[in-house]
Amino acid sequence: MKTLLLSALLLASSLSALTLSEVIEKSLQKNPSLESINARIAANTHAIDVSNQFSNPELSLISNSIDSSEPMSQTVLTVKQKINYYAKRDSREKITLAEDALLKEKLNAAKVELVVKIKTEAYTIWELRELYKIIEEYIQLTNKNIRLYESYTSVSNNQHMGIMKAELSLSELKIQKSKLTSKIYSAYSRLSYLAAFKVKNLNISLDMGIKPDLKNYENRLTNNPELLVKTKELRKEDAKIALADVNNYPDINLIAGYAYRQNFDNYFNFGLSLALPIYGTEDALEEEVRASALVILSEKEDVRIAITSELKVYYAQMLSSYQIFHIVQDNALPQISHMFELSNSSISIGGDLFKYIDVLFQKLSLEQKSINAVSNYNKANAQISKLAGELK
Repeated sequence: MKTLLLSALLLASSLSALTLSEVIEKSLQKNPSLESINARIAANTHAIDVSNQFSNPELSLISNSIDSSEPMSQTVLTVKQKINYYAKRDSREKITLAEDALLKEKLNAAKVELVVKIKTEAYTIWELRELYKIIEEYIQLTNKNIRLYESYTSVSNNQHMGIMKAELSLSELKIQKSKLTSKIYSAYSRLSYLAAFKVKNLNISLDMGIKPDLKNYENRLTNNPELLVKTKELRKEDAKIALADVNNYPDINLIAGYAYRQNFDNYFNFGLSLALPIYGTEDALEEEVRASALVILSEKEDVRIAITSELKVYYAQMLSSYQIFHIVQDNALPQISHMFELSNSSISIGGDLFKYIDVLFQKLSLEQKSINAVSNYNKANAQISKLAGELK
């Protein structure tokens, strides 16, 4: 009955577990950290509508205090409409469209950053759970051998030392288990925060991948989010330069008025006005915008160099993890496993428990290194995926 109940609980737990892809998909849909950028994109949509509109017309009504019997006594209603120089409204619209593209690129970059953080935390959870599993196995194995060793009737002083070492080792394993329990709880809390919803159980399985290829990774850097953001910033600056250039040409104000005179004929008047760009203000503003564009161009080149350097760091981490994993799995573990089998056989006939514990913990250390290597390989790979702008 207990076995049936335990099986049912494990089945229910596995059914309620979310995959990493599901966690990422849900978090991208409703994460608060992305909502502010979405709100700015929505606000900029209205700015696009406004950018291509004419300025509001000005209406004025002017009356003087001259006696109505005089010809100069009048009340004048005047309308003034500003007409922008050719292409100014289009240039303003291009700036807001460039801002829209920039905001969308920043949203994508924020999503990529969120995804890599979720991946890293998920891989940490996998690593901690795998470490927890082998600690559990080694606790059971150590307990079993202590009971087996104590079952012998004649125990020498050296054998007493072996039992004491085994019990101390058992305590150390229990301490590690307690620490891992705390770390797993903390990792789930961090993952829930990043995902913006409660993640109670994560269904994830990791393996060591293929040997990393630097050239292949370098080809994926064209979609780097930081690089794309700088490209969009540069396009916005180019649009601002185009507007600054046409701002050297003055706008025209069209003026029309109607004068009412009580004792004389009424009349219309028409005119126009324009600003005279004689002080060089527009030229100075244009040079300022061009200087800002050069700053962003330099930043873009700096980003390009930085991401290439980052890629090499993560590639080195992947390669090291790959090599460590295969050293452990292909060389060290087969040797230690043979030593472990010999020690285990010796224990079954009352052999030296002291040596057995040493071999046992060497094997545990190697298995932990193997798990760490798989986790570190996948974490570095996630960082490379971020550099490539991937959302999966």
